[in-house]
Amino acid sequence: MLQVYSVDRQTPDSAATATALMCGVKTNNGVLGVKETVPKENCGAVAGQEVTSILKYFIAAGRSTGLVTTSRVTHATPAAAYAHSASRDWESDALMTTITGGCKDIAYQLVYDNNDIQVVLGGGRGPFLPDRQVDPETQTVGWTHRKDGHDLTEIWKQIQSSKDRRHSYVWKKDQFDAVDPTDTDYLLGLFDTSHIPYENDRDKSGEGDPSLAEMTSKAIHILQKNKQGYFLMVEGARIDHAHHDNEAKRALTETLMFEEAVSEAVRLTSEEDTLIIVTADHSHPFNIAGYSYRGNDILGITIPYWDEPPLDGLPYTTVVYGNGPGRRPFQDRTNYTGIDTTEDNFKQESAVPTAYETHSAEDVGIYARGPMAHLLHGVQEQHYIAHVMQYAACVGDFKDDCERPDDRNSNGGYTLSVNMVLFITICMIELLVI
Repeated sequence: MLQVYSVDRQTPDSAATATALMCGVKTNNGVLGVKETVPKENCGAVAGQEVTSILKYFIAAGRSTGLVTTSRVTHATPAAAYAHSASRDWESDALMTTITGGCKDIAYQLVYDNNDIQVVLGGGRGPFLPDRQVDPETQTVGWTHRKDGHDLTEIWKQIQSSKDRRHSYVWKKDQFDAVDPTDTDYLLGLFDTSHIPYENDRDKSGEGDPSLAEMTSKAIHILQKNKQGYFLMVEGARIDHAHHDNEAKRALTETLMFEEAVSEAVRLTSEEDTLIIVTADHSHPFNIAGYSYRGNDILGITIPYWDEPPLDGLPYTTVVYGNGPGRRPFQDRTNYTGIDTTEDNFKQESAVPTAYETHSAEDVGIYARGPMAHLLHGVQEQHYIAHVMQYAACVGDFKDDCERPDDRNSNGGYTLSVNMVLFITICMIELLVI
């Protein structure tokens, strides 16, 4: 189990948790890749307070790296692997018009400062396109389109060409499917102007988007060509988004898609040389209530014992939230009799009416297989994981450890070229991750 609180909050956000998981330090909510000395949105405080991620340690060691997500690739979790920012919200310069101090937006940092990352797959074309250019899919200019006039997709291609790298940029599924991992070493895929749609809504045609499992598979096939090893972060991001909207069916469906991605990684790798870690960066106030009979639809209405009816006489959904838009303010509870609670857009009942459901602070589960997986046991602080990954791969603080003889204080060189896949999702009812 992992303790997920941040430095300044009992309940963390994804910027703080991703920084802990990949950079090895706890920090404040809202900041990315920096120490807790940086207050949110304080641009001037960033210099000198940056922390190094496991991804950057792998690059420094001559190994391959990749990021796969169903969110925007500039969103909090993937961004913590490469960016240093006083705000997770600074995904584009269009979102920094009032900010002074010379801080770079997250998309800019990815293309100009982190173009050594070999695979980047997810959503979020908006922060990479100039505001004079419409999105190729929506044919509109979005709220995140850039003010500086830079087309970062073209700049990324120019940088890769200048370094004689075999590369591809893709933005829809048929282009993605056409990428041959044997002759592609660098791949940038931005499949939607914002987040990739929920699985229940995703266009699976050639004009649409690849699944999380398909992106994971493509990434592994590209990265595993490096015999020195690789690091891949895979995020099932939309589980979290569905919970924030109290849409349990979407969250559960996204979890099944996450499971497929994990299964694909297991199929393509060996536990002899690949450490796979599956965890959540935080949890949600999501629960199963009542004493429904076995076989009752988990998305249905609770059928209580005869002596335990709701005191207001109204039925309630089996899965419920502590807060969120599933409860309207200043109104009595909804009578769900005759309502289809299994519909995609149905919002499960919540106790406290809020526009957006929050995270929760309980410990989350972590599961691992492969080299040094035995180090992931008991109850640990969340930032411990980054140090285990460094140790298992002999990078970062432990880069010289593989040169030492095999003894109790060393990994004895066994994992010098270890591969690493870190899966991050949202813990469902504490321990249900896959």
